[in-house]
Amino acid sequence: MHSTPTITSLLGQQLLPYLDDIARLRIQVFNDWPYLYQGSLDYERDYLAAYAATPDAVCVIARSGDAVVGASTGLPLLDDGPAFRTPFEQAGIDPAGIFYFGESVLLPAYRGQGIGHAFFDAREAHARALDRFTLTAFCAVDRADDDPRRPPGHRDNAMFWHKRGYQRQPGMTMQLQWEEAGQGSVMHPLTFWTRNLEPVA
Repeated sequence: MHSTPTITSLLGQQLLPYLDDIARLRIQVFNDWPYLYQGSLDYERDYLAAYAATPDAVCVIARSGDAVVGASTGLPLLDDGPAFRTPFEQAGIDPAGIFYFGESVLLPAYRGQGIGHAFFDAREAHARALDRFTLTAFCAVDRADDDPRRPPGHRDNAMFWHKRGYQRQPGMTMQLQWEEAGQGSVMHPLTFWTRNLEPVA
């Protein structure tokens, strides 16, 4: 049994000392189902450096001792790429009111300890404190139920997300391209999930 990791929210330049650790963690976790992502340290460092350079972005990390075992990101949707905003604009939703949750990664040995909830709590609290967002959102890759690469007995995160109050938005889907294990560069559909963000009490 591992000790419960320490959860810390990093803002702006506070993220910089952890770039390499988080980059390696993202590559390791996203290599598994359902993303099957073949990443590179250079790309991941650049991706994370953009969060460090975005004033209202947040990166929540979980540390066990000195080791980073989990990380979760978020930023105002307007500070992300146009592809992320387009589904909202097409649905008549103003992107200026949306705080976008990027990816959450956590080593398997530390799952089931409430860290996923802590990641959502910290990001939602950060978005609420900025006091200009009415919606939080994230997207998840769509995989066929009968995909032969799906691990036996795999359970996705849909139930967890529903418990957090998030609803999948069919039709609000974007396309992203990444290198996939055994397939090369592949275009992937990702569908958004959203939740209304209550104001500060």
